[in-house]
Amino acid sequence: MEITILIQLLLAHVLTDFVLQTDKWVKKKREYGVKSLHFWFHGLLSGILTYLLLQQWGNWWAPLTIIITHIAIDYWKLRHEKGKSKKNKHLVNAFVIDQLLHLLVILLLWLTLINGFGKVFPFIAMLFTEKNYLAIVFSAVVLIWPAGIIIGKTTKPFRQQIDMGDSLTKAGLYIGVLERLLVFVFIIIGQYAAIGFLIAAKSILRITKDNNKDSKKKTEYVLIGTMLSFTVAILVGLLTKSMF
Repeated sequence: MEITILIQLLLAHVLTDFVLQTDKWVKKKREYGVKSLHFWFHGLLSGILTYLLLQQWGNWWAPLTIIITHIAIDYWKLRHEKGKSKKNKHLVNAFVIDQLLHLLVILLLWLTLINGFGKVFPFIAMLFTEKNYLAIVFSAVVLIWPAGIIIGKTTKPFRQQIDMGDSLTKAGLYIGVLERLLVFVFIIIGQYAAIGFLIAAKSILRITKDNNKDSKKKTEYVLIGTMLSFTVAILVGLLTKSMF
């Protein structure tokens, strides 16, 4: 029942912000701000859907809370976007913060509805005291930061030999983090075959038809980085699993 309430709240938010909100609504909100009827109807819709999905007809304050906070957060987002340039970076940052704030409100509202605030600190304490959870948290932190730094320093001599001018900024960093975490998860849940599929998929994406020297160097550089990344993730995953 407790998880059901959380899913209901999340579903109402997803329907409001992603399914029922059209590009026309977004454009009108950005153009006219609080003067747009779309802005106010969007906020009202978030509460209506929450009320209908929760079906707790006596708890009228819950959808009202969603309406007020949704409007306030969307107003902040519009103000932030107007105060910044229209670069994608600022728009993405505003979107991410906007969604995080909505999720925080949903989480707090969920804890209020289930009287779950007393369980929060014991749960957090368990993450840092129970051996299995602590091992997973520690391993994830290692794979995201120290492993990335070590791999970056190891592959730096090879990176200096090739032209990376046409590469996306920090794309390799994000790809490396994601692949290490995926490999780690696959090992923890015992899906070793999925690791082979992941390696094969990445190898296919990296195949190049160019025969020039620089393209071959890039391919070799990527393979070195990939093998290092997978090796570290596999070792950390196996060590972590051995602690269970």
